[in-house]
Amino acid sequence: MPAERLRSARWFEGDDEVALIHRVALRSAGAEVDPSATRPVIGIAHSASELNPCNMPLEKLAEAARAGVREAGGIPVVFPTFSLGEDLMKPSAMLWRNLLAMELEETLRSYPLDGAVLFANCDKTVPASVMAAVSADLPSLVLTGGTRQPATYKGRRIGTGTDLWRVWEQRRAGLVDDDSWQEFERSLSCGLGACNTMGTAATMAILTEALGLSPAGTSTAPAGSPERFEAARRAGARAVEMVGEGLRPSGLLTRGSFSNAIRVLNAIGGSTNAVIHLTAIAGRAGIAIDIEDFSRLGRDVPVLADIEPTGTGLIPDLHDSGGLPALLAEIAELLDLDARTVSGRLGDSVKAAPARGWAIRSSSEPLRASGAFAVLKGNLAPDGAVMRTSTASPELFSHEGAAVVFDGYEDMQRRIDQPNPHLDEKSVLVLRGCGPVGGPGMPEWGMIPVPVGLARRGVRDMVRVTDARMSGTSYGTVVLHVAPEAAVGGPLALVRDGDPIRVDVVNRGLELLVSDEELKRRRAEWAPAPVAEKRGWVALYREHVTQAPRGCDLDFLEAPTPAHRVVVEPVVGRS
Repeated sequence: MPAERLRSARWFEGDDEVALIHRVALRSAGAEVDPSATRPVIGIAHSASELNPCNMPLEKLAEAARAGVREAGGIPVVFPTFSLGEDLMKPSAMLWRNLLAMELEETLRSYPLDGAVLFANCDKTVPASVMAAVSADLPSLVLTGGTRQPATYKGRRIGTGTDLWRVWEQRRAGLVDDDSWQEFERSLSCGLGACNTMGTAATMAILTEALGLSPAGTSTAPAGSPERFEAARRAGARAVEMVGEGLRPSGLLTRGSFSNAIRVLNAIGGSTNAVIHLTAIAGRAGIAIDIEDFSRLGRDVPVLADIEPTGTGLIPDLHDSGGLPALLAEIAELLDLDARTVSGRLGDSVKAAPARGWAIRSSSEPLRASGAFAVLKGNLAPDGAVMRTSTASPELFSHEGAAVVFDGYEDMQRRIDQPNPHLDEKSVLVLRGCGPVGGPGMPEWGMIPVPVGLARRGVRDMVRVTDARMSGTSYGTVVLHVAPEAAVGGPLALVRDGDPIRVDVVNRGLELLVSDEELKRRRAEWAPAPVAEKRGWVALYREHVTQAPRGCDLDFLEAPTPAHRVVVEPVVGRS
């Protein structure tokens, strides 16, 4: 137990009327607090919801954490959070990532909590939970719920997301009939948990462990497995210990921690969305990440995780191959092994790593030798754009083609398969108006489908350029997160059908081959599109969201100076 006075003692200690009603309130919820207030109160948050099957395993894990807190002498308090579902929440759960981070931060700050275990499991709940933990700066762990079991289609294991896009492409090409499409839909109903490919959920789970905020070896265990429940129980106990140690996110996260995470991101061929999320998390910690870091720090990192969409396996294969510790051991010489974690030091994970299995390549036989990402800049993306090179077509890395422009998702859906005089296999498909402000929320619309006429001629990939995001389970030669976005007047807003665009991955270039004079003339004619939202969250979001290279956080939530990172405690009195 901690020698110093607990934070929660400000609520519960003493015999005045305020302390009394606080003890009665918690006792009414089933938690007994002594007036001496010497037992730490641990908040256990989860986002389980029937609207969000990815996160449904979290409620039972929260109960396991409750048991761990009690075993260690703490007082557990379980509470729900806003559930951000990737499947059903529109236009994108990304629109509410920052709102969940705010909700969690303010819950941790305003209630009598000494520490926390935050359960999350899908693309936006994980980074939102980490952002909240960093900003609230209580002793905290973030645990994920694991990936769902693989499905089987026509006798072959299929991965969530990645194989849906593949089968959809085949259907558009005329290779999958109605009966097979319906069989595929039935096959995908394969249980609860996160996507079992290297999508954003799995990527962020792994990176949270790499940052040191999740216990070592836990990020890849399957949903519902005994390992998951044991990890949750031990996390509850560890949270009590961390309160006694005074171990907070601010004592864990350093520039070295984020450099480690960026290198791991490259080694796993992770989701492009992690570029945005890691930047936002670092911004909460007062650590500035430049978009170029994702390319610079990744250049000498071999891509080792043989997991879809970069490779052939699934997340359970990665776990059976030793998980993150085994992968860290392969790239140990590139890492800051002294970085602190909730389990000790990152080097401890390397020392305890099991022998790697087939789903983790040897560093001498990587899937790709020089990282998984390229950051492109030029007159079309002055502030940068991102491509995952490990899932792109090398033959398109040096490419010039005529633009075919779509203004938003609905325009793209309506016209993608219509005849267009500028359209052929060399065209550059441009989707704009889909960034943080324009979307709003920067939906995952960036993997523009190959037009059906070209698909039926055997074309499987084309260069695509967009201010949107794409699913981490997606693939193709897609230039994403173009900044500044079109909705705020970025150069993407000035592109017209037929304009030549040059993509040069080797030299990191993205150029609109139109004269400065013509672009100046177009800019004088440009005006932002009107927006319908005049009130509420979306209006607030559009006014304050930052661009992709800054992490798409709200500007007033960033913490660039020590003064911004001071946690202002509430006055504890009558409410």
